[in-house]
Amino acid sequence: MKKRLLNILFWSVLSAAFIGPGTVTTAASAGADYGFQILWALVFSTIACVVLQEAAARLTTVSGHNLGQALQAYAPRTAFGQAGLYIVLFSIVLGCAAYEAGNILGASAGVDLIFGINPVWTVLFCGLIAVILLWKGSTHRVVQLLGFIVAFMGFSFLSTTVMMKPDFFEILKGSLIPRFPAHSELLILGLVGTTVVPYNLFLGSGLKHRQGLREMRVSLTLAIVLGGIISIAVMIVGTSVTQSFTFETLSQQLTLQLGPWASYMFGFGLFAAGLTSALTAPLAAAITAKSLLAQSERDNKWQSNGRYYRFTWSIVLLTGIGFGVSRIQPIPAIIMAQALNGIILPVIAIFLLLMVNNSSLLSRDTINSNRYNILMGLVVFITIILGLTNVFKALANLVTAIKVNERLIFGISVVLSILVIFPIYRSIINLRRASER
Repeated sequence: MKKRLLNILFWSVLSAAFIGPGTVTTAASAGADYGFQILWALVFSTIACVVLQEAAARLTTVSGHNLGQALQAYAPRTAFGQAGLYIVLFSIVLGCAAYEAGNILGASAGVDLIFGINPVWTVLFCGLIAVILLWKGSTHRVVQLLGFIVAFMGFSFLSTTVMMKPDFFEILKGSLIPRFPAHSELLILGLVGTTVVPYNLFLGSGLKHRQGLREMRVSLTLAIVLGGIISIAVMIVGTSVTQSFTFETLSQQLTLQLGPWASYMFGFGLFAAGLTSALTAPLAAAITAKSLLAQSERDNKWQSNGRYYRFTWSIVLLTGIGFGVSRIQPIPAIIMAQALNGIILPVIAIFLLLMVNNSSLLSRDTINSNRYNILMGLVVFITIILGLTNVFKALANLVTAIKVNERLIFGISVVLSILVIFPIYRSIINLRRASER
């Protein structure tokens, strides 16, 4: 039992990575605007996260190559193929840097809700904590600490949810019955996007462990499901907001309904969400860069105390601290990162789907079964829709004169995704036929 708990704690770094201020904001806004109607999107995104993270971790466990190394090994040896690797790396690092500011500002907002301290000082404090942990601590120790913080954060939101006494039947209906309220398309995709992110796949496949395949699957699944339950609790708490959503209005509503303690619990939860993501974003950027650029696993420059490794996470962290101190949101960088990650997420998901059907990497008893291919194919299909929608939205936002038609963007994305998914399955069929020869 103790070993199982430690393994779950190990994989909870993935929950810590996707439960940040962005998830809190998106999930709580969804609850405030639509109640329990789109709760099913969080249920689906949790399942999608389990499917993709399990595939990435299985690839590493069986083949010994993490996702970045597999991408490096199987990318075409052409100028176009090598340029693709650098585009992946650039988009991952840029995305981590752009959203790091939001992570640190989110942690700062949590402290501000409780103590009312000058945000500049809390930004510097959170940044200092991140620097110390990433510089001094090993990846394993950082992962353990993040697991404890996620547990406390989950307790904060779950306790608030229980005290609200929500209608269980409405929660069950919202979780199982897909509904699309008016103008909710992009918010639904946003809920998926806050849980299934490309850098998390590199992070999960780059973490070293000694777990067997079965133990890895069980522990990883439980850790991610726990993160999904916390996200659902955030959405349920968000249903208490009747005004325009802000952290302050949510805190005020909780205080009115449950008493002053609820505001403190929410503040701590927001601080924990921001701090965990402020640690995992730089860590994920460094792991991704190492997997794509390191000449070998023993390359000293890319070890956890190596200068290239530290340089990568330092750039991401300092970018976040800089924007946090200036209180200026890096909007252009976020828009660019949104567009690049919108392209990279489905590309990585497609590549991962092909790799776990490749018998030269995995043994015949560990490659995807037909049922798993159907499930993973559905997840990949949704990520393609998500990616195309994010790209179209980002492009429209760059040209402010264009009014974004959400339904049109969503419809075009679905049609294009259908056209893309068929060649992918033809490639899978060819891979599996080759393995049977």
